[in-house]
Amino acid sequence: MDVNRHIWRIWVYNLHRWGLQNLVASLLEGLGPLTVLGAQFVYIGRPILNGVLPSDHLQALSDLLEDRDQVQSFAAFLREGWFT
Repeated sequence: MDVNRHIWRIWVYNLHRWGLQNLVASLLEGLGPLTVLGAQFVYIGRPILNGVLPSDHLQALSDLLEDRDQVQSFAAFLREGWFT
C-alpha cells in the first residue's frame, strides 16, 4: 500500500501541474461502481499500456480502481492538493 501511495503522490502532482485534478476527481466520484470496469480495461490493455506507464503504476491504477474506498481517498487527495 505504501508503494501505491507513493505512486499516488506522483499522479496527484502531475494532475495538479496539468490542471486536471478536479476533472479526474469528479470522474472518479461520478463513475461509482464502473471504476471496476476500468480496472478490467487496465488488465486487458496491460501489454499496450506497458509502453506508456511503468508496470508498478499500472498495478497501482488497477488496485485503485478495484477498491471503492481507495477511489474516494484518491479523489480527496486530488481535491486537497495532497502531494507533499
